[in-house]
Amino acid sequence: MSEPEALQTPAPLIDATTNTPTSREPFSGGFLKRRASSSFEGLGGGASRKRVKDDRNFAGEDLGVSHADLPVIGSTLADDLAQDLQCGCCSELVYQPVLVNPCQHFFCGRMEERIAQHAAASLLSSPHSVPYKRERQQADEIYKLGQSMRIPPPREPSPEANVDPPTDFARPCPHCLAGNPYGWRCPQPIPDPNTDLDHAWHLDEGAPPGHAHCGNCENLLATRAPTTTKCDLCQVFFCGIGVQGRCLAAPLLSQHPHGLSDISDLIQSPDVYDCFENNIIEAEIMFDYLTTQMITPRHIYREIVNHIQSQPRRFQPLMEMELFSDIHGVTPDTDPDPEAPRKNICRQCAAEVFMSGLIEWWIRERQKGFLEGHIMTKKDCQEGRECDRQTDLAHAREFNHMIARPQPQLAASAPPATEPAPAAPTSEAMSVPVPAAVSAPTEAQPTNLWNLFAREAAQEVADQPQP
Repeated sequence: MSEPEALQTPAPLIDATTNTPTSREPFSGGFLKRRASSSFEGLGGGASRKRVKDDRNFAGEDLGVSHADLPVIGSTLADDLAQDLQCGCCSELVYQPVLVNPCQHFFCGRMEERIAQHAAASLLSSPHSVPYKRERQQADEIYKLGQSMRIPPPREPSPEANVDPPTDFARPCPHCLAGNPYGWRCPQPIPDPNTDLDHAWHLDEGAPPGHAHCGNCENLLATRAPTTTKCDLCQVFFCGIGVQGRCLAAPLLSQHPHGLSDISDLIQSPDVYDCFENNIIEAEIMFDYLTTQMITPRHIYREIVNHIQSQPRRFQPLMEMELFSDIHGVTPDTDPDPEAPRKNICRQCAAEVFMSGLIEWWIRERQKGFLEGHIMTKKDCQEGRECDRQTDLAHAREFNHMIARPQPQLAASAPPATEPAPAAPTSEAMSVPVPAAVSAPTEAQPTNLWNLFAREAAQEVADQPQP
């Protein structure tokens, strides 16, 4: 193919009379991809042209091609180059080529407008690609015929996501952010480690000043925020934001014990059976009583709290037992006044109060006489609640083990006698047996009560006439 032939103007691709594409062969469907040259016919699709040419050169050397055959090889190479440099549109030697990204196809520079027109005509001829009339009107207003179009360059890639943010630094609490929806700004805001890493607070140093961790959601909170509350028993703060009704320390009688909503929670709780020393019989009696009387765990909790507050020391004995220590997974605050009255309590501490006073509440409830007769007439076990045979079902059915323990202050010493000591009985009076109503003191009868019974029995013996 000579150079004048390459400069010849090809036949028009668009018919000027009908303004439609001509039926020239390059537009029959594959004008974007030119056919391979005849020298590559019969080769697999994955074979590289350069690889084939190198193989041919090696083959020529192996076959001993002479210098007389070089013109033939040069002519073949020129034909291959002419085919490789053909325009994908006009199938002629490319002139002022235009490279298309990203497919890397090239065409003659004068063919760019014709390619765009043919592509638009092909798309418009498809019934699925015809835009709405309104869209076409908008496009006609924007794009005028003969006006150059500027195709914007590809968008810059987005920055890589920070999949590993710093986790060793404290994050700002909800009140540290300016314009937060809670109407209160933290006076000591925590620096954001994503924007100010130099001043970020490291978690190894503990909680930031003026902040603590919530006992429920364990998120950072401002200790002086209006939404923050503190449990007076475990000294742990609660944010009041994370989980409504749970991130909260409520007044004593308003709180709900954690995990104890109804009787079914009591039946499934192993802590209840531990309170009864695994005495299943007594536990089932209580469950039946609660179901019959329609008593809820929250009602029991309130009566336990009222009983504790009626005692002289109130919650101090429970706090001395460290009953409320290490309940939460966060560091508690210090107790400013151990002797101060307790007003607020969290759900976990309410559950501890419930379990600590459940047995004593049940003993007081039994004394109201609402149980069946065969339960109230059961004999008391001599060992009471300390009996190690409570797990024996037969023994638990026969004896009652719900016996109140004596109060330490009553069992320690008897009150001073206010009446004169009775006269010493005679020998005959000494031989009179003690009435059967007076028996040995048990845990249910304190020492001072036993002394009173003994004095009355001795007085009755002394008042009897001598024979």
